[in-house]
Amino acid sequence: MTDFISLPFYDLLHENAHVPAVREKLPPLLTGVRRSILEIGAGSGLITTTLADRTPAEIFALEPSAGMRGILLSRLTGRPELLKRVTVLPYDAMSLDLAEPVEAIVMINVMYAMKPEYRRRLWPVLAGALEPGGLLVFTWRDGDLPAPHPLKEIDSRQVGRHTYASFAEVIESGEGWIRYRTVYRVIADGKVIDEEDIVGNAYRPSWNVLEPELTAAGFTRSDAPDGLLAWRRA
Repeated sequence: MTDFISLPFYDLLHENAHVPAVREKLPPLLTGVRRSILEIGAGSGLITTTLADRTPAEIFALEPSAGMRGILLSRLTGRPELLKRVTVLPYDAMSLDLAEPVEAIVMINVMYAMKPEYRRRLWPVLAGALEPGGLLVFTWRDGDLPAPHPLKEIDSRQVGRHTYASFAEVIESGEGWIRYRTVYRVIADGKVIDEEDIVGNAYRPSWNVLEPELTAAGFTRSDAPDGLLAWRRA
């Protein structure tokens, strides 16, 4: 699994990125889900709390990163009414071991981190964790991958006297993948006082690749708004 996450930047920058749109588009897909939801790659809990606020379901928030789990647990501590409804699972999705199948599985902004061979092995695991007719929802974008380009600023947020900025570079690209560099900087008075530089591969399978993988795992496609894909376990 590829990981481009810088913990101090995660909430700051994601609140400006995909999170607002997901909070708007995801809950209507979960109408009728009342018993249980499994969230794969819960991260810091930005979507976990939305799931809890917009459904009555028990939530299993799977997050293998200890750092991200720490933020997630801190967020839940600030919402004591959720502490009995949200179970944090501290392992990889391949190690799923739930007492009973869930009604829905949600996977937000996680696909980019999955190597193809991992992704192909994951779909049957998720199918096995869903009840018959259960819903799988995840973010996905169609279209061409970005071409190689030099480092450029993606986003920034002001925190007191400091600016937290992220920069990205596409080093090279192939079919369904790019070699990606992300630089996170804390800037004070125009001077970089802290920097983190992360390089790895990001993946975006085409529809012609994704659809047969999911069909082979026993899923059928359902309607979903732009930016999300929804599938039902047969």
